[in-house]
Parts: sequence; C-alpha cells; structure tokens
Amino acid sequence: MPVIKAWQMSLGVCLGLLCGTAAQAVPWAVQVKNAAGQPLADAVVAVEVRGRAAKTSTAKAEMGQRERQFTPQLLVVQTGTAVSFPNFDTVRHHVYSFSPIKVFETKLYTGTPAEPVVFDKPGVAALGCNIHDRMSSHIIVVDTALFARTDAAGIARLDLPAGEHQLKAWHISRKTPTLQSQALTVTALGGQSAVSLSE
Repeated sequence: MPVIKAWQMSLGVCLGLLCGTAAQAVPWAVQVKNAAGQPLADAVVAVEVRGRAAKTSTAKAEMGQRERQFTPQLLVVQTGTAVSFPNFDTVRHHVYSFSPIKVFETKLYTGTPAEPVVFDKPGVAALGCNIHDRMSSHIIVVDTALFARTDAAGIARLDLPAGEHQLKAWHISRKTPTLQSQALTVTALGGQSAVSLSE
C-alpha cells in the first residue's frame, strides 16, 4: 500500500478548499436603470459564466393563454428550453413569432399542442396571436441558467461564483431585440453592480 506523506495530505486539503472557494456562490445584486437614471422594473438580467454550459436539453417552460392574454407576458429561459403554449381559454388562439431567433406558428387550437417549441438560439422573441391583436408577449432566451428579473427598485439578485463573467440585460423599453452586454467582475465577498440600458 503506498504511503501518503503529511505534506501530500496537506496539499490535497488545501487544493480542495481552494476549489470549494472558487465554486462557492456569493450574493450579488444588479440594478438596472434607463438612460435617464431611472430604475427599471421587470428588466431581465443574465450572467454568463465561463466554463458553464450555455444550452440545456432538459429544461421546460410554459407560456399560457388565459382571458385572452399571454401568461406570463415576459418569460426568461435558457437556450434549448422547450416551451409549451397551453390555451386555457374557451376560444381558439393562433400563436406566432416572426422574430429571427425563432420563427414559428401554432395555428388555431385549444388545449395544449402536442409538441412544444424549442428555443435554440439566444435573443428576444416577440409573440402575438393572429386572432387577438392585443395579445403580445416576449420570450427572452439566454446562454446561461443564471438569470433573474428586477423588482420595483430595478434590482435583480443572483448567487454567482467569483470571477470574470459577462452580464446581459434587457427591458421592454429597448427598441432593439438584443440584450445589452458588459463585463462583470464578481468578488469573493459578494457585492453589487449597475447597468444603464440604452434605448
């Protein structure tokens, strides 16, 4: 049986502690404001961590229709998520999107379509109903499982690993269907950062 020396054991323990520290998540707050400095509620914040999977093959989500409205009107999913579109109304709906990241149509139907729609590209998809023009919603697709929406004060809270990451943000007030991106440095003690969204 090989003999493990004391210094080897100590080194292994130290490495284990270092690895554990590197992987440990810390609380981080992101405040999103508009160009005028006003906080934005219901903004989307996503953080891409180097080395983590950008896509999922197992995640599922739901964008329903109830009382002739999409519920929710804003849905955030990781790239690769299968989204179902159950119709809880007694009238039929015709859900569609012509957005570049996902073009699809689910023609006049009731109940839940047999096949969900897989959103396999990141970006912003605007949805509508071909029968009820006032119905609209957005699905925000991000290359990470780390995402959140801001509260009334424009703040999103996430648990993030320390390191150099990429932060992305979006709000319905933006005139472009893309997420704004900026570098994010997360310290081991946790903290906060801010995003000023351009139009």
